[in-house]
Amino acid sequence: MKALITGATGFMGARLCKALAERGDEIRALVLPGEDYSHISRFISEAREGDITNPASLVGLAEGVDVVYHLAARVVDYGSHDDFYKPILYGTRNMLEACAGRAGRFVYVSSICACGTGRHMKGLAESDECQKTGVHYGDAKLEAEILVKSHAADFPKGFVIARPDTVIGPRSVWVAELGKMMRDSIFTYFDGGRFSAGLIYIDDLVDGLVLCGAEDQAAGQTYFFRDDWEITWKQYLDDLAVLFGKKIRFSLPFKFAWALGYVSERISQPLGFRPMITRHAVGILGRDLNVDCSKAKRELGWKTRVSYDDAMKEIKLWVKENMT
Repeated sequence: MKALITGATGFMGARLCKALAERGDEIRALVLPGEDYSHISRFISEAREGDITNPASLVGLAEGVDVVYHLAARVVDYGSHDDFYKPILYGTRNMLEACAGRAGRFVYVSSICACGTGRHMKGLAESDECQKTGVHYGDAKLEAEILVKSHAADFPKGFVIARPDTVIGPRSVWVAELGKMMRDSIFTYFDGGRFSAGLIYIDDLVDGLVLCGAEDQAAGQTYFFRDDWEITWKQYLDDLAVLFGKKIRFSLPFKFAWALGYVSERISQPLGFRPMITRHAVGILGRDLNVDCSKAKRELGWKTRVSYDDAMKEIKLWVKENMT
């Protein structure tokens, strides 16, 4: 097959390029003008310069493509409404219009945050109702999912929506960004870190994305992806902190931290600096994210392949080489 990947140079995109290349697929990677893509050059067949927020740069991008993997998005936990909506919602709209009637299938990589950042998600199924919570990332992801569904008729092999849980691995924001905060400032649990972190290792997620693009029965479906690990936030954060020679000693109640995040965002955004704390981070690190991924197992044959211990070994090696 011939695949088009947006966000190809990023954490998820680079691993997906590698996995598809190993299958023998041809890969057209969308890269920003002037962006370094040397780390994926051996996996891709072609690099096209373009920007998902600039429709004119996407003309002809999807010609001859069997499946589009749309990963590009803003993934950090802070920013204004436009910072998130321009790439996530409007960028997705531009991609859908550029690919409509040209590509066979459109795979949209969303997030469990589309279900409502800041709510407990234990046992949540794909068919359960989603909700907006005022956190721009999750709200934009939900609106983008609705938009993808509205374009179903434009793709003869259908759309597929993938909702990853908390994705960890080398380069993940849940490693690199958390690690920076642990290394450079005081870090805290929320509600004692007692809830399930809902982790998924990047290679296991990529397995799921490949299935979303290849399996006929995936057409028109939405899938959660989460590894079969019973790992709390406390355990994961403690394990990560050890890699930076730190120990977490404090915890904030969820409601207080959520309110503090709101105030911090309102103060920092007009001034253009990173908030001390965000509702996005609190809404992930302080909630139970143990969603039900039995649908992906049943319909796609997807399963956990990497153990938690092996995942942390890979993360430890990357941290040692890049962050210490």
